[in-house]
Formats: sequence, structure tokens, C-alpha cells
Amino acid sequence: MAKSYENEHPIKAFGWAARDTSGVLSPFNFSRRVTGEKDVQFKVMYCGVCHSDLHQLKNDWGNSLYPIVPGHEVVGVVTEVGSKVQKFKVGDKVGVGCLVGSCRECENCSVDLENYCPRLIATYNGHNSDGTLTFGGYSNIMVSDEHFVVHWPENLSMDAAPLLCAGITTYSPLKYFGLDKPGMHIGVVGLGGLGHMAVKFAKAFGTKVTVISTSANKKQEAIARLGADSFLISRDPEQMQAAASTLDGIIDTVSAVHPILPLLNLLKSHGKLVMVGAPEKPVELPVFPLLFGRKLVAGSCIGGMKETQEMLDFAAKQNITPDIEVVPMDYVNTALDRLLKSDVKYRFVLDIANTLDKK
Repeated sequence: MAKSYENEHPIKAFGWAARDTSGVLSPFNFSRRVTGEKDVQFKVMYCGVCHSDLHQLKNDWGNSLYPIVPGHEVVGVVTEVGSKVQKFKVGDKVGVGCLVGSCRECENCSVDLENYCPRLIATYNGHNSDGTLTFGGYSNIMVSDEHFVVHWPENLSMDAAPLLCAGITTYSPLKYFGLDKPGMHIGVVGLGGLGHMAVKFAKAFGTKVTVISTSANKKQEAIARLGADSFLISRDPEQMQAAASTLDGIIDTVSAVHPILPLLNLLKSHGKLVMVGAPEKPVELPVFPLLFGRKLVAGSCIGGMKETQEMLDFAAKQNITPDIEVVPMDYVNTALDRLLKSDVKYRFVLDIANTLDKK
């Protein structure tokens, strides 16, 4: 007999799920656990649509667990708190990003890097500590341990949900790799959901920003819309050569396989190329440019809970929000098709509270 996700836990929940690798989402009745003593239950108001949702829905990474209720850029309002919850009360605005659990004991967890915990529990397409599947924010309610919930700043619009993934994914490497110093020259590869946030944060840190793209038609939006200082077409050898050895660091947000060598040539000695996109296949890494210039190629993935809160507070103070297109829940499959074609500036956000009609 098929497992009943509707009766697995006591609290009735409703969302949209994909049942197979077609990735097509449709209404789904399921359940959430009772609010434990350290748990926060909240009504979902908005949920961002992340590029990784596409990959997971279609099992591009080979680790998808169906049914999948996606969504890890989740903003809502607290409806219930457990008896030992200290940070939140009913009515608070809150957010949940890419993780809802970790071991809380390992070396990474002890220094607020829960995002690198080997026993991390993903917000969706993971397993709760009781073995049940985690279901994400394309749903009406969520329950999470308070440690993995962040305060949503009052002056930040609740539909700015993509800060919880696209925001922290670009903020964290800029900070960690020291690419946040005024006067530095930072490159941003790709101008999508991640790239446009990288530009905004890098500019807010006082750096000079160059956007690097394969599309010449992105120049106007990079400079006029997002405030980048300059623009390079990565397929133009003359432009790339003219900009050689000018960048202190590069945040590479592209999730398609692409050549690394032209980017390494843009870096000054000691420059850092940080990968935050996730190509499905290996990229080729030429070693000579690393040796001659002591350059670094690194990776970075979201951020810990402390840094995620720091990023939100910084975004609120600097008035940094993602450029979004808010859509109703029943538009989600169209939104995913458009996202696949990069037909959005720059992030879809689902208006869960107003449009998630129970079937």
C-alpha cells in the first residue's frame, strides 16, 4: 500500500509537489509534525523559486526523493511556538532558508557553520530526524526548530524571500574571502537570480563591479538597472584581454558548464575565483594560471544561521532587495518553464498566502 503522507504527522498541510522526474507540480495533501517544545510553526506568506528547485524536481543531481514539495526561500508569520522557544513569539515575521536541521555538535556547527554540517537536514528533499521526508515552502504551513529560523526585519518586504538563498549564497563568499573591501574590483559572472544579488551586495560593500556575461544584451540592465560599473562579454577575446589582471575576485554564479581559463586570466595575482553556481558536469581547471599568480579557485554554499541573520539585517539597513516577479501558486509550472529559459528578472516569488487554494 502507498504511504499516506497526509496521515504521517498530526498537523494537516497542503502544498504543491512533483511525483516524478517530469518535475510537474500539482496539489498535494500532506502533514507536518506537532510543534515541539523548541519548534516554531508559521504560516507561509511567500516562497522564492530557486534554480536548484528545477534541478531537484527533475533529478538532475541524482538525489531526488519523491514526492518533492520544493521551496527553501520561505517567509511567513509565526502561528505557534513551543514551550521552550526563546527567540520568537506568535505574530513575528520569520524566514527559513535552505536548512532546517544539523547535528549541532560537530566542528562546523560549533562555529556557526551549520551549512557545512555532514548531517545537515535540507529544508526539502531531505530526511527529518524521524526518517520522514522534509517538505519545503511551496506549502501553507511549516514547522522548524527555532535555531533554523531567522527574524525577518520589519522594514524588509516579505516578498524579498530570495535573500534566504540567492542573497546569502552571494553575501557569504564576498565576506569570507575578503572581497568586501571598499575600492576592490569584483567580477560577477552571470546575471540571474544569484548574479544580480552579488552585484547588489558587492556595490553595497563599496567595491567596483564588473559583470561578465555571454549576452551582450545584458549590458544595459547590468549597468543602468543594477549599478554595475562595467560589463564584459566573455566570448569577446579582445574585451577579455583588455581586462586581464584587473580583478581582485570573481563570484561565478553560472550553473551551466563553462570555461574557467578566461576568468582566471581576469584575476590579479592572489585573485580569487569563487564558484557558487552548480554545473551538473565537471568543469576543466587549468593549473598553470593558478601557479603563475598564486590564484585561488574556491567554492561556497549558502551560510550558517548567524551569518544569514547578519545578511538579512545588512540588506534591511542598506535597502537591498532582489528583483522579483510575484506570481500565483497555480502559475508555478509556467514559472519553472520560464526559469529554465532564463525568462525572469531575476527571481520568481510565489504568493503563497493569497493564492494557495486548497483542492
